Amino acid sequence: MGVTLTPIGSNVQCYDERDDDDLSKADDVSGEGAETSRAVRGQRPRLPRPNRTVLADEVYEALKAMLMNNAVDPGQRLTTDSLAQEMGVSRTPVREGLARLESEGLVVKRPLAGYLVTPPLDRKALEELYTVRLLLEPAAARLAALHATEEQIEQLTADNPALLHAPASGARYEDYQAFAAEDGRFHDLLAAASGVSLLHECIRRLHAHVHTYRLWPRAGTPIEALREHAAILDALRRRDAAGAEEAMRAHLEGAHARLTNAL
Repeated sequence: MGVTLTPIGSNVQCYDERDDDDLSKADDVSGEGAETSRAVRGQRPRLPRPNRTVLADEVYEALKAMLMNNAVDPGQRLTTDSLAQEMGVSRTPVREGLARLESEGLVVKRPLAGYLVTPPLDRKALEELYTVRLLLEPAAARLAALHATEEQIEQLTADNPALLHAPASGARYEDYQAFAAEDGRFHDLLAAASGVSLLHECIRRLHAHVHTYRLWPRAGTPIEALREHAAILDALRRRDAAGAEEAMRAHLEGAHARLTNAL
């Protein structure tokens, strides 16, 4: 399956590993050697190296959208060189983006083969994911009701009005990206509020919001999910440990049912 990625800003000056040598050679711009180089540097401070953070994030998001939209076949090989050329950037941000995607389980690195695209969840993988989530996340909600600070609880409140207007189904990742990010943020913050760092790490490493949202266009129900989040938050504010545990269980069971119907 062919994939076309939109070039990242044609006027962006990309940093490449070779630039270091080029910059050092450029000090002697007039051919007069070190004296001229020192004179030039004395006229103004040497320019700092540009910050590549924004470019790296843009490349990562573009690659992630390609995978979340299932625009490439499972098992397809992705190479740094071809992606960099297609996007009009250097290899460095592409390598960084692929490494981040590997940590989320969207690609897997194979020796001498580069990165391969992982398949979306099938029924068996979905069942396994929610079996583990139902073991971990209701317990995290119960502990959060007991141990979370007021600040941690308030951080769970969604403050993005656009979430209420996320498309219900048939959308591309770009259309529901904000909603997927909010879902991941909510579950991560709640796990952190449990006060058990190992439990938080186990939940975080599932990257459940990444994998399940590859199925979301066929099962998108943002209002239901937001209502379920609100019920969890209400129990946390009341310091109702049993209520928070049950509300989280109901949320996960509802999400599991919606996604199973989408398969």
